[in-house]
Amino acid sequence: MSLSHLDKESADKLKNRAATASIALAFALSLLKLLATALSGSLAVLSSMIDSLSDVLGSGITYIAVKYSARPATKAHRYGYGKAEAVSALIQALFVAGSGLFVVYDAIMRFKHPRIIEDTPLAIGIMAISLISTLLLISYQKHVAKLTQSQAILADSAHYVVDILTNLLTAFAIALYLLWNAYQLAKTALATLLDHELSEEVRSNIQNIIAKHDFVQGFHDLRTRDSGNDYLVEIHLELDGNLSLFEAHRLSDIIESDILKEYPNAQIIIHQDPAGICEDRLDTKLVK
Repeated sequence: MSLSHLDKESADKLKNRAATASIALAFALSLLKLLATALSGSLAVLSSMIDSLSDVLGSGITYIAVKYSARPATKAHRYGYGKAEAVSALIQALFVAGSGLFVVYDAIMRFKHPRIIEDTPLAIGIMAISLISTLLLISYQKHVAKLTQSQAILADSAHYVVDILTNLLTAFAIALYLLWNAYQLAKTALATLLDHELSEEVRSNIQNIIAKHDFVQGFHDLRTRDSGNDYLVEIHLELDGNLSLFEAHRLSDIIESDILKEYPNAQIIIHQDPAGICEDRLDTKLVK
């Protein structure tokens, strides 16, 4: 199942579950590592506990964003609140970038001033539990993000990947990955906030849906964007100029219905134009 065939209510439930699981795990691991630190005195576990506390903050931001983005449209926000997820993703990108820079600094300092690593069986056991539970959470988040296209959940998942890579890869490799991942997260979030067009695949699919109808004599000024929860689509539909207003509206409803079958959460605005009319069009003004 993909975003195209997942209704908004189901998508919101999945995102809420993933966000709740994320903040619950971060909080539980923080308490567990606090106990392990108190019993073992391990600096490694203490450092990991501080990292888990930052996860609580990051996951909390994701939880709030997912809840806020699910709010219905209001008179003041007629497009809804979906872009709250993009804001959350942008904040998470800053978290990830900061982690990458810190790892670079820490790696340099450890190279200059090597430290003796102190571990106890208890500390190792706690870290093993943390690793396994985090892997399970990341797997679930990736699944939910794939189904819902949620930027907030995907960004939160990237935040937890930091913890995994910190224990499995070298410091510089982690840093490069984190900085690149932060760039990708910020790029996607900004694209949503700046009303970037939907992918060429989605646009082409919408165009094919429109063009397959014999009564359509042309169309122009197709504009699309992602509100965070919904796809927003605007199109000028060229129809026979002799049609009545009622008939033109009926034919437009057919186009709208077909697009909604493919993208149930889309908000579609169709403007009817008489075919062959000479007018100033957006398509002629656009620059690459």
